[in-house]
Amino acid sequence: MMIDFALAAERQEKMSPVDAVHHACLQRFRPIMMTTVCALIVALPLAVETGAGAELRRPMGIAIVGGLIVSQWLTLYTTPVVYLYLDRLNGWISRPRPSLWPWARRPA
Repeated sequence: MMIDFALAAERQEKMSPVDAVHHACLQRFRPIMMTTVCALIVALPLAVETGAGAELRRPMGIAIVGGLIVSQWLTLYTTPVVYLYLDRLNGWISRPRPSLWPWARRPA
């Protein structure tokens, strides 16, 4: 969702990629955090329970909590960085290059 918002801001509001991804991060931070915290609150009892049968459910709870934390970090920190690097790569690939054989140029 963050990338969709950044692309829309770039295309519709004519923002630079850095400004667009910053704007998208500010807009999508609260919904992303609300979703993750809600899932974390639901999974936390599985990770800390000590009752009967907890030895079977506790590893699953720990895996869920760890996965949520890692995915949150990936979403909030690396997604904007990858977006900007891919934008730079696109600019580098689409830039005009001089011909290797100047004598082989076609007349305009």
